[in-house]
Amino acid sequence: MLPVIYDGTGQAQAERFTLRAGKLSLVYEAGLIRYVSAGNREILRGVYAAVRDQNWDTIPGVLRDVSVDAQADSFHVRFTSEHQQGELHFVWHGEIVGTADSTISFTFAGTAQSTLQTNRTGFCILHPMTLGGQACVIEHADGSIETGVFPDKVAPVPPYSNIRTIRHAVLPGVDAEVRMEGDLYELEDQRNWSDASYKTYCTLHQQLQPVTLVAGATINQSVTIRLLGDPADVPLVKQGNILTINPVQRLKIPFIGLGMASHDEPLTEREYERLAALYLGHFRHELYFTDDMEDRLYEAVEDANVLEIDLEVGAHFGENLRAELARLNKALEDLDHGDLYILVRRHGEGATNPETFKLVQEAFDDLQSVFLVAGTDDNFETLNVERWPAGLAERAWYTSTPQVHAFDNATMIETFPAMASVAAFAREITGAAVMVSPITLKPRWDRAVVREMLAAGKLPGDVDVRQTSLFGAGWVVGVIGALARGGAESATFFETTGVYGVMESDYGTPFADQFPSHPGRVYPMWHVFADVGEFMEGRVLASDSSQPLVFNGLALREGSRYRVLVVNHTAEPQAVTIIGLDGRWSLKALDETTAEAALSDPEEYRDSAGQVVEAEDGRLVIELRPYAIARLDKV
Repeated sequence: MLPVIYDGTGQAQAERFTLRAGKLSLVYEAGLIRYVSAGNREILRGVYAAVRDQNWDTIPGVLRDVSVDAQADSFHVRFTSEHQQGELHFVWHGEIVGTADSTISFTFAGTAQSTLQTNRTGFCILHPMTLGGQACVIEHADGSIETGVFPDKVAPVPPYSNIRTIRHAVLPGVDAEVRMEGDLYELEDQRNWSDASYKTYCTLHQQLQPVTLVAGATINQSVTIRLLGDPADVPLVKQGNILTINPVQRLKIPFIGLGMASHDEPLTEREYERLAALYLGHFRHELYFTDDMEDRLYEAVEDANVLEIDLEVGAHFGENLRAELARLNKALEDLDHGDLYILVRRHGEGATNPETFKLVQEAFDDLQSVFLVAGTDDNFETLNVERWPAGLAERAWYTSTPQVHAFDNATMIETFPAMASVAAFAREITGAAVMVSPITLKPRWDRAVVREMLAAGKLPGDVDVRQTSLFGAGWVVGVIGALARGGAESATFFETTGVYGVMESDYGTPFADQFPSHPGRVYPMWHVFADVGEFMEGRVLASDSSQPLVFNGLALREGSRYRVLVVNHTAEPQAVTIIGLDGRWSLKALDETTAEAALSDPEEYRDSAGQVVEAEDGRLVIELRPYAIARLDKV
């Protein structure tokens, strides 16, 4: 079986080491550190060094000469990271030292091997979003002191700049201090891009422009983390895997939709049947004012009508707005369509300009079942910065992807609480129902460009092979739960079929060597959408994971029916204790042992009986294989 079935990378996992420095602990992984904690209090989400070119592309590094010397309460890590792409060639040496007095230092010593341009090269420090609203003390580069708080609501602009140190309380009498040397730093709210962190980065935003480093130029930076006060009473806490379900708190399930496929192959009868099994609320169609605009819109309306669902139209207006509005209005008058939502996007505008929106409102004022949506085809940050007057629109939209700043599995799983927070804050600042559309694994390329590339037999760079993986399916479970907590009205994921889809097209793919899939098979995430779709008239029951970076759950109820999905986000087997269940349950796991049957014949897999298990004293323990998704149904 192909490795892509599991985590989607097909590659070995990077070595991870849990290291201790006195009362501090962290995880070292592939040249960066994660989860710096004092007992059960997370101090930093991570510290890493980025090498970015003049286009903001992050140039990956290749590690060599890695050594890890770990003692009971201290450690010493050394490595070299080489970054090379095109004419850019940069090498840096990293050293991470942890000492028994609860101090960690991370040094960066880099040299340009070629003359290159960079927007940012050096350290980024991530503070967990759980610090929101907590007091902090900032020491600026000039020695002045500022008392403030980590932003509670998502900050549209960097709240602190010219930073030398950041200090905040960890426990009564114990503070954590982070000191940065070698450059000027400022802090931004990364929830704008669905990261669950505040990022303190080198090179001030106001100074950002490509900097030329001549061959031989050096960059030297350091980050030091230490505990202040008396850390003697910092507890060393071990947490088990406990999922607690609260049947009293119930949340609305967002209406779920899919994007129309970017390839030009029409849906087959079997594909219609498999899409119907997902109980979708809508499709999303990308509308460009090309010569075939009317034909493509007609096809999208026909597909939506066959499945009796609504249609989202991402309308890409240009300079000739009035002429384009007249053309679209005429096309819609000639079509027999159901409810249709037009997401208003105009070239040159980040978020929908109020004047543009009013012109569109006037054009469609007389059309029945047409609803207008203002927002952005970019991340929430654009909507947060370019706020429009209250009451402009009844619905607002923005896009979401977990890979703006980093691309590993752990970073993707970290995004769930940020996605919930952003959805809730988007509702607050717009006063509108929130539609998250589209949700993709990678930042999305322009669909017109993608269509051209696919037609030419080229695989676009925004394709992620985790689309076909168990890991990707588990990520979808977490996203649906997060958007339910955030109160999102609807969520539009991916596409119907193909390399961006929830199943492979019956016609197959020309990219089998780059994108492992098989004609006519579904991807694991298809089963997740089916599992949730069968409860779309119900509610999400609040649940809490004791270790959300390891596993998550989604509890559903519709009338007397109950369903619980439990996901292992890791490459290691996990035992999870579920609290809040009673009686007998049918257990079925989508994992490495069942994936072949579930993907090749999904209908038979879903009809097959599960294993009957029984909760005792409100508790049920289940075993999960790597990246497994367990489904529990009350019997």
